[in-house]
Amino acid sequence: MHFEHNARTRELLARLQAFMDVRVYPAEPVYHEQMQSFAAQRWRIPPILEALKEQARAAGLWNLFLPESPRGPGLTNLEYAPLCEVMGRVEFAPEVFNCSAPDTGNMELLGRYGSEEQKRQWLEPLLAGEIRSAFLMTEPEVASSDATNIRTEIRRHGDHYVINGRKWWSSGVGDPRCKILIVMGKSDPEAPRHLQQSLLLVPRDTPGVKVLRMLPVFGFDDAPHGHGEVLLENVRVPRENLILGEGRGFEIAQGRLGPGRIHHCMRTLGAAERALEAMCRRLLSRVAFGKPIAEQSVWQERIAAARTHLEMARLLVLKAAYMMDTAGNKAAQAEIAMIKVAVPQVALKVVDDAIQAFGGAGVTTDAGLARMYANLRTMRIVDGPDEVHNRAIARQELRKHQSGWR
Repeated sequence: MHFEHNARTRELLARLQAFMDVRVYPAEPVYHEQMQSFAAQRWRIPPILEALKEQARAAGLWNLFLPESPRGPGLTNLEYAPLCEVMGRVEFAPEVFNCSAPDTGNMELLGRYGSEEQKRQWLEPLLAGEIRSAFLMTEPEVASSDATNIRTEIRRHGDHYVINGRKWWSSGVGDPRCKILIVMGKSDPEAPRHLQQSLLLVPRDTPGVKVLRMLPVFGFDDAPHGHGEVLLENVRVPRENLILGEGRGFEIAQGRLGPGRIHHCMRTLGAAERALEAMCRRLLSRVAFGKPIAEQSVWQERIAAARTHLEMARLLVLKAAYMMDTAGNKAAQAEIAMIKVAVPQVALKVVDDAIQAFGGAGVTTDAGLARMYANLRTMRIVDGPDEVHNRAIARQELRKHQSGWR
């Protein structure tokens, strides 16, 4: 089977790679220097980031993630996937092109389910890269891998809804440009299990919204983006802030996650490719016991395994993207689950080997691999842990062989 990207993807990919080469890679040390200059006041935006965003928008490399939309290029999942991988090679690069989580999922959500007023007020500035957003679903007191467990209360009082609850891993809430929160809560505990939840738009400055702390990931604070624990205490928003309708929250949230998992996996592959490149360069540059480390058979085995597994993982992601485009997200459920399990595990092995190749330097912040490992390790948890996806894969497989299997 011969696989080749179509002409539109090839053209965008060439432009994107050129922009990365000329603008983004050279800006990496500048970005980190500016972040370090903030010292303790790290929840600020490095000026280089906003400058790069302006350049990317001027170059027409903006909102590339938007499918079938007059607001973007209208790429399919299969067309966007290789572009997303290139962006994943630099941690802050997705935002340069206004293609970073959780904004991508939130913009798709608003574009698909939001009212015209909700789009005007929140979607348009998000598309313009003027503000950022957060998605508040996960809670510290329940197993949030089953979203029906959430306890945050949404109660209707006249022309308003009142929200009470506690969320965490609210990515992006630490960003000073975060202006809107999409909050999932339980609006009707007596309804059928998957119809109890609703989604509300909550402006970040609404009284009662309190960020209790920013959660570190293996010691990294992920500033200026970050992941917050948020207390919602008698938070009042007008009825117009309800998205789509009461009881539609679970349905909307599930629709939001499908494309996001493709994006996460392709960005993860981009990071892993960069780690493999760094590992090869390191091994070629170091001599131990009389010859380059790259000539040691154990390292050649690791390099070969990394290349093989990355190629397999990429093809599985592209298959999932193709199925989503041609047969729909429901038909691609098993493939989406498989990539969400397989890709982070492959990437983590590559990064771990790269850390080993760098020795002591690998576990410091010098090589950038420790932070990369910390970020990628979260991929085995976010958007559903491995165990949930494996359960779904196994159950679907068993249905093929046993009549009456549920």
